Amino acid sequence: MAIWLKKAKPQAERDQDQAKIRNTVEDLIADVAARGDTAVRDLSQRFDRWSPENFQLSDNEIQQFLDSLDEQTLKDIAFAQEQIRNFAQIQKDALQDVERETLPGVILGHKNIPVNSVGCYVPGGKYPMVASAHMSVVTANVAGVPNIVTCAPPYQGQPSPAIVAAQALAGANEIYVLGGVQAVAAMALGTETIPAVDMLVGPGNAYVAEAKRQLYGRVGIDLFAGPTETLVIADETVDGEMCATDLLGQAEHGPTSPAVLLTNSEKLARDTLDEVERQLESLPTRDTAEPAWRDYGQVIVADSYEEMREIADEIASEHVQVMTDRDDWFLAEMTNYGALFLGPRTNVSYGDKVIGTNHTLPTLRSARYTGGLWVGKFLKTCTYQKVLTDQASVMVGEYCSRLCALENFSGHKEQADLRVRRYG
Repeated sequence: MAIWLKKAKPQAERDQDQAKIRNTVEDLIADVAARGDTAVRDLSQRFDRWSPENFQLSDNEIQQFLDSLDEQTLKDIAFAQEQIRNFAQIQKDALQDVERETLPGVILGHKNIPVNSVGCYVPGGKYPMVASAHMSVVTANVAGVPNIVTCAPPYQGQPSPAIVAAQALAGANEIYVLGGVQAVAAMALGTETIPAVDMLVGPGNAYVAEAKRQLYGRVGIDLFAGPTETLVIADETVDGEMCATDLLGQAEHGPTSPAVLLTNSEKLARDTLDEVERQLESLPTRDTAEPAWRDYGQVIVADSYEEMREIADEIASEHVQVMTDRDDWFLAEMTNYGALFLGPRTNVSYGDKVIGTNHTLPTLRSARYTGGLWVGKFLKTCTYQKVLTDQASVMVGEYCSRLCALENFSGHKEQADLRVRRYG
């Protein structure tokens, strides 16, 4: 039976924190709904101390930010976007429209239709999250979304040139320098100057995530998101330094980001605990990573590989780094995860930034029922049907009439009976 050498903050305390966030966000959304642009400007000034004449960047301003970046930075952004675009295209190519004659004279089919407009939130208040622009905007572009709106908060008192460049190069149609709940509420509800979209995508802090949850239904969303999560599954084929590095590399996302080590080696577990403390002493993002590890970090020692798999599927983590002597076995056997990173040569940071898979992934155990953001999220698979012959309409109509009578739906039954009378 597994033992926990380190446990996380109790769930009841986490629920209390979330309740406070939920109430705050509800009030902020109501304010934007009632006062539109005025509320957006007030909230931007209040939370980001940002109140420009126009939140939307002009083409000239965008070009100025592009020109301010060095050639290598632009090449790096282009390389990352190329990898993400390539894999999104591979995924899209796997999705086919279909049309089949399922009965003589009966044609059924479906089409994959892009969403008409998408609002992409790019977090950037604390860290300039350039990669999030790639993941949402590039993928929506490959899907064929005709109107892509982006919002990113100011970084250190001004628009982040790298984020602006990433949004522009990825294919955004409108770029706003606006963050927080006010940004996602404005995109979802629409204001006097910001158009309402059909779908919201992209990660954000706990308040942004809660805003998307509350706005779901009025708009579509990519998925319900919580703090970044990482699970490292490891045995003695790797060492404590690598495990600690991979745990802290994700704990720096935020003070509530869970980082979990799951191993069948007590020695590796204890080595990792020691190594985490050693690395924290010099980690530049210690102020974020240390409370995340203190309050949400876990170290679990299981008896066997099978028990490790069972615990991993129960945790259903967003990111799962597997470093064992049987990585492909975990790929074959695991069912609940956002993304797998197999072997010590890869890591979550590769997926977050550049390798080509999408980094917007399910959290809070939602990996039990959904995958992450991908090109298919921007497509609606819509069915259609047509009946080509009188005989086919009568045959289907007779079955339909009897089944409608079984359910006491007289109006439905008459729709079928009319065709049987007219075409019989």
